[in-house]
Amino acid sequence: MKRVGVIGGGQLAWMMADAAQKLGVELIVQTPSVHDPAVSIAQETIFAPVDDASATEILAQKCDVITFENEFVNLNALSGLAQQGVCFRPKLEALAPLLDKYHQRCYLRDLGLPVPQFFALEEVENLKSKIEYLGFPVVLKSRRHGYDGQGTFIIQDFASLEQKLSDETTTQTLNQSLFLLEEFVPFERELAIIAARSVEGEIVTYPVVETQQEQQVCRRVIAPAEITPNQVAEIEAIAHTLLNSLEVVGIFGIELFLSADGKVLVNEIAPRTHNSGHFSLDACETSQFEQHLRAVCGFPLGNPALQCAGAVMVNLLGYENSHSDYQSQRQQIAEISQAHVHWYGKTESRPGRKLGHVTVLLDNHDTELAGAYANNIAHNIESIWYPR
Repeated sequence: MKRVGVIGGGQLAWMMADAAQKLGVELIVQTPSVHDPAVSIAQETIFAPVDDASATEILAQKCDVITFENEFVNLNALSGLAQQGVCFRPKLEALAPLLDKYHQRCYLRDLGLPVPQFFALEEVENLKSKIEYLGFPVVLKSRRHGYDGQGTFIIQDFASLEQKLSDETTTQTLNQSLFLLEEFVPFERELAIIAARSVEGEIVTYPVVETQQEQQVCRRVIAPAEITPNQVAEIEAIAHTLLNSLEVVGIFGIELFLSADGKVLVNEIAPRTHNSGHFSLDACETSQFEQHLRAVCGFPLGNPALQCAGAVMVNLLGYENSHSDYQSQRQQIAEISQAHVHWYGKTESRPGRKLGHVTVLLDNHDTELAGAYANNIAHNIESIWYPR
């Protein structure tokens, strides 16, 4: 399969460009705006919202296989195309249990995978008793369309919960059934793993990484994570169980919590390439973007191993409303030894928006020193990027 349709035209699709060229694959993108990053690298673009199934029908006529850059799609509308023989990878059935975060939690629990305690927020009558069972603080989550911390709230008491629910339901005309509540996990660290599965069922996993979040937005990724071999094996086993159960073809990102007593819990699943795997562009033999295209095109999977001792990835997030390209800061960051700056070419900056990322390759094999060194590099990058 040589012509790949991509639903979504953000930076995740944009970062497939080099891999597509290397593999001789053409990318045809469905995305709403002429300013979206992947428009510049696509062979052809269909300008339409990502959940517009009639546009996807046009996309299907132009390509051999369709994949997803984000999960904001309408599976019901796409199912008619699948029944007509349009090839989606991953298949729609693999996405179905994951797009609603409550259904995702139920699916992971029923698979026997470790997850925080949770319940759907539908019956307000017994809400108090359910929350007493979890204890405050609790985490309130939008069941659909939450990303980069949007739709996730840490709630400290019952009055705050009632206030937040009334705010959210008023401003978005939502109802209670669009939220779930989970126990707050006082984690020691947040971890992630990128895993790919081929058409034949072969699975490869990337090194487990540590992700550092602020206000539920990923700021930094350190590869590999400083955890025990048993914890690595447990996380790889979780990835294998999930991908085989769903019969995935493509890349998944799996976010996890590591508790203070060493327990691993699954936080969320991203059924696509993921921010926690961006380091692979510069640090691994096969990037997550090449791996995803290899999987969906039916090519053999590549080697996911690190080609260096480690790497640190720092997201360059917007901190103001502007149209600047931040050339001066990018130039300073690029001068850091073994730094690779990836700028997404977005025309507009706003607070929290992902504008680019930088990966710095590490040579230090002493794990403990490497962790401190990686954190120093990350803080150096952020001191250049963010205004004092």
